[in-house]
Amino acid sequence: MIPHLELNTLWVYMAGSPLLWLTATLLAYRIALFVYEKSGRSGLANPVAISVALLVLVLWITNTPYSVYFNGAQFVHFLLGPVTVALAIPLYHQLEKLKRNWFALLLGSLVGGVVGIGSAMMIAWALGASPLTVLSMAPKSVTMPIAMGVTEKIGGLPTLTAVMVMLTGLFGAAVAQYIFKWFKIEDDATQGFALGATAHGVGTARAFQISPEMGAFSGLAMGMCGILTAILLPLALKLFGVI
Repeated sequence: MIPHLELNTLWVYMAGSPLLWLTATLLAYRIALFVYEKSGRSGLANPVAISVALLVLVLWITNTPYSVYFNGAQFVHFLLGPVTVALAIPLYHQLEKLKRNWFALLLGSLVGGVVGIGSAMMIAWALGASPLTVLSMAPKSVTMPIAMGVTEKIGGLPTLTAVMVMLTGLFGAAVAQYIFKWFKIEDDATQGFALGATAHGVGTARAFQISPEMGAFSGLAMGMCGILTAILLPLALKLFGVI
């Protein structure tokens, strides 16, 4: 019994330290990267998905509330802002290509946003989801802060949207390369833009694992689709009398 008591005492002491969950986050991602490399960099072994699964398992086993985890790992959350801004650096190196294809990129982000929103809402409606759920599904393909803000504005459930955004990103990052191969899409810029428009930040992280060019265009698509969704989705729903 004594070793058991000592273990409990040690855990109580460690759980009170904010560095515990930051360390756990970094360790989980390091393990996930190891699995990713051993799999031959397969999209199905996405490091984000694996690290999230590991952390959820640890929180469940230790009966730790998410709020406690977040307080310890919020430094990682803080870094999301600077990292997002830093996406402009690889995009700057693609400036000439952006100048040549600005109209196609704008049109692609608009079409991608409309298809992502429309298909999600129609599938939810066809499956008999409630109007609240249908609205919550609408911005699932854009980055989480924008998606949750838009959902709150149109009267949906931000928590449900957050879950769908995460699942969309993980699924898109896992299967994108197989879809590109199936349709014989080989251009890195095209692949990256499609990935960012559909799988937001998780897809962009996956794109950077493949090439800087793919990551740059994925980040561009993520930003453009997020802005267009935030502006046009509430306006469109009001125009059609949905909200």
